Amino acid sequence: KFDILGLNTLTVINKTIQILKNKKINLDISKIPLDDPEIYKLLSTGETTGLFQLESTGVRSSLKQMKPNKFEDIIALVALYRPGPMNNIPIYNDCKNGLKKPDYIHESLEKILKPTYGIIIYQEQVMQIAQILANFTPGEADILRKAMGKKKRKELEKQEEKFINGAVKNGINKDIASFIFQKIKPFAEYGFNKSHAAAYALIAYQTAYLKYYHKEEFIAATMSTELSNTDKLREFVQELKRLNIKIIRPSINNCYADFKPEKNKIYYALSGIKSVGFEAISNVIKEREKNGIFKTLEDFIKRVDPKDINKLQLEGLVKAGAFDELEKNRCALFNSIPKLIQINKKFWEEKNSLQNNLFEKNSDKNFGLLTISEGNKWTTNEVLMNEFQSIGFYMSDHPLKDCEKYLRESKIKSYGEFIESNESNGVVAGTIMSIQEKKSIKGNPFAIIKFSDLEREFELFLFSDLLINNRSKLKTANSFALTLQKDTSASNSSINRINIKNIVEINELINTVHEKVTIEIKDKSNFNQLKDLLKEMGKTKVAIKISDQSKNYIFELKNPRKFNFQTFSSIKDKEFIKKISF
Repeated sequence: KFDILGLNTLTVINKTIQILKNKKINLDISKIPLDDPEIYKLLSTGETTGLFQLESTGVRSSLKQMKPNKFEDIIALVALYRPGPMNNIPIYNDCKNGLKKPDYIHESLEKILKPTYGIIIYQEQVMQIAQILANFTPGEADILRKAMGKKKRKELEKQEEKFINGAVKNGINKDIASFIFQKIKPFAEYGFNKSHAAAYALIAYQTAYLKYYHKEEFIAATMSTELSNTDKLREFVQELKRLNIKIIRPSINNCYADFKPEKNKIYYALSGIKSVGFEAISNVIKEREKNGIFKTLEDFIKRVDPKDINKLQLEGLVKAGAFDELEKNRCALFNSIPKLIQINKKFWEEKNSLQNNLFEKNSDKNFGLLTISEGNKWTTNEVLMNEFQSIGFYMSDHPLKDCEKYLRESKIKSYGEFIESNESNGVVAGTIMSIQEKKSIKGNPFAIIKFSDLEREFELFLFSDLLINNRSKLKTANSFALTLQKDTSASNSSINRINIKNIVEINELINTVHEKVTIEIKDKSNFNQLKDLLKEMGKTKVAIKISDQSKNYIFELKNPRKFNFQTFSSIKDKEFIKKISF
């Protein structure tokens, strides 16, 4: 059986090998060892971003439970991880790890089913069983496979009778033969062609090999094939952070049209910026490589052909920070784009008509706007928002960075910390990356929201009432404090789902006026610092708690004071405070 498929992954592998070849590293991917223990260690961690067929959350979980140590395990997982057969993955894993004994259905089938721990995974196994147990010829076994797979009732009845008669002739009791046939029938319905699974497993292994031994080159090649897929690029940027590989931010003088790898770093692809065309920016890069880096904006405008730059492209490059080394004020540069394009066209028109006087003595007059005057500047949030719009995610910084101190002091965890903790409830912070609203079967609205914190991205569901009440606030780039609850199954402690119980904007939380606050201080504190903290009158009742050996003393201030976390964050030295509770 031949399945001729076009796979994007084959392009990724080819690109990786070509990048290595350009670095004088010749790798024959068809000759890599399939028993490399380091590759199986990698697969067992479940850290499989970018690996063919092994990226989904479910497969990652299965890999961690399976702990694969041979190529046969990958073939089995590729075949099993589909609706129907995937229910057998826990059985395969338990048998493999010695937690359960395999059930071979009949002693004569042990040889066939031993490699898959008693589970019928492949179509070939169904055919082998029919041949050994009921004396089917290979051709007859294939007819049985087709009848089972396509659920042809009349043909199945005919094949069942033939199977039982053949098994009886081999000395097997008729009832047992009937039982075996009924047992293999459901497996045959979703049995996978092993040669197909093996080919997929080989590609999966090859991607794992490249990622382990040549990670920068492999990830750069993968990202270069996903230039228009913002979600995938964002996922790989997160993976680069995990692998401690530096991502070099967009730069007109350092980056290329594609992602370019070097040791422990990858240069971001300029064509990965929204509205920046691959061919046009490739021509800009060719000019840079031929005649040197762009020294000034004027230099850039003089050297780049008008057909290779337009308003949207320049806006994308400016928002992404690609011109930062030539002009740090992104706002002023962004507002000057129409004039820059006008000057560029005028210069090239005159250049083409051999009237090369534009940049002579009156260059300052003609290029007045290229000497960008210090005017309005984008705020940090505006810089990040524009970066988000042009790249699709935050790269230079994160909106939560500004309130990191507040998050830490108010015990708001990262999503990863909450997942790893034993607590069933907790508060985490997240900035919305994307939101997709849908309706349930009953017609109730719900949203799938992708959040980002300072460590990772995570996806949560938001249902009816909370969604409706907060819809106007739920926009990309807005940051929230999320009260979460783990939903665990009764049979075991594994987390089935994380539910959002409440959602509040971070800025709203930071500026909240609390009715009462208790400040616990150390016994040898500098009371002048406390006095500074609570000097303004306000609406918050304040209690001060001091512990002296085995005794606790609580004092309540007569008048309410102004207290929120902006007030608290303004105090540089907070060593005198042990705890704050509301």
